[in-house]
Amino acid sequence: MKKALFVLGISLILVGLLLAYQEDLQKIYYDILREINKEEIVLEKNEYYRPYDFKFVQNTDDFEPNSRQEILNIYYTAINSGVNDFTFYCPDSYSDCISEVEKIANDQNLLSDINNFVHPFNGFNHLETQYDSLGKVSIHVVKSYTEKQIKEIQEKVDSVKNNLIIKGDSDTNNIKRVHDYIINNSVYDTGRSDFNLETYESDIAYGPLLQGYGICGGYTDAMELFLEEMGIKSYKVSSDEHVWNAVHINQDWLHLDLTWDDPVVNTGENVLSHDFFLIDTPTLLNLEQTEHIFNETIYSELKGA
Repeated sequence: MKKALFVLGISLILVGLLLAYQEDLQKIYYDILREINKEEIVLEKNEYYRPYDFKFVQNTDDFEPNSRQEILNIYYTAINSGVNDFTFYCPDSYSDCISEVEKIANDQNLLSDINNFVHPFNGFNHLETQYDSLGKVSIHVVKSYTEKQIKEIQEKVDSVKNNLIIKGDSDTNNIKRVHDYIINNSVYDTGRSDFNLETYESDIAYGPLLQGYGICGGYTDAMELFLEEMGIKSYKVSSDEHVWNAVHINQDWLHLDLTWDDPVVNTGENVLSHDFFLIDTPTLLNLEQTEHIFNETIYSELKGA
């Protein structure tokens, strides 16, 4: 009996010691993982990866952040690479790392802005971040497009691109043909609202390209796909109420808004306009200042363009 009580007592002491030092042991384990991470973690990039760096976010191969900007770059790189899951570790030397991760993870507007810089097929519909006090950060990406949608959309793009993107012609003319094609073959989805989201997939490129209906997100994604085919650097720029394309052409960053060039009119006529076709920022804001007020810190290539 005494022996059993002695063994029980020793066991309880060991359990207590394990519980007391559990965090320290886990911390040591994470420290080891950090060292492995620095040498071994390489993001595999899919075919939709963009090798573009922007003023707001840049691609990185350093996954041990030491600043908020470096955390933003990790998020951008992970999403841009097309992975569904990615884990990195905050270093002990960066004491505010987890608190910065928490702020970024809870800022849906900021995450949406980062999402605007990646290829639409790598963009997310939902992004989850899990983190703990010891510095482990895991990102889970739920994509905006299914594999089936991507296949159908790409087949559509491939079937029309040779008639729209003519080798040897100017980028401006090629963009104009794509702009006109998308608008002439789709209409604004006036039936879509916060209460009716199921009629068409008009918020992504599938709507305007396959169903003939789009809203600003769908028009913008569709245009992005063709800009990629042309090898033209671009991204989506958004305000609180709207999204459109920013295009780098002839050494300038210009605005391209297919939604506002496909206005809804009372007669029901399918109108094609070029008022918002490759214009600079002063021209844009002279035309419209309700839906086109954008954050010039995030989309700074367009500042004063």
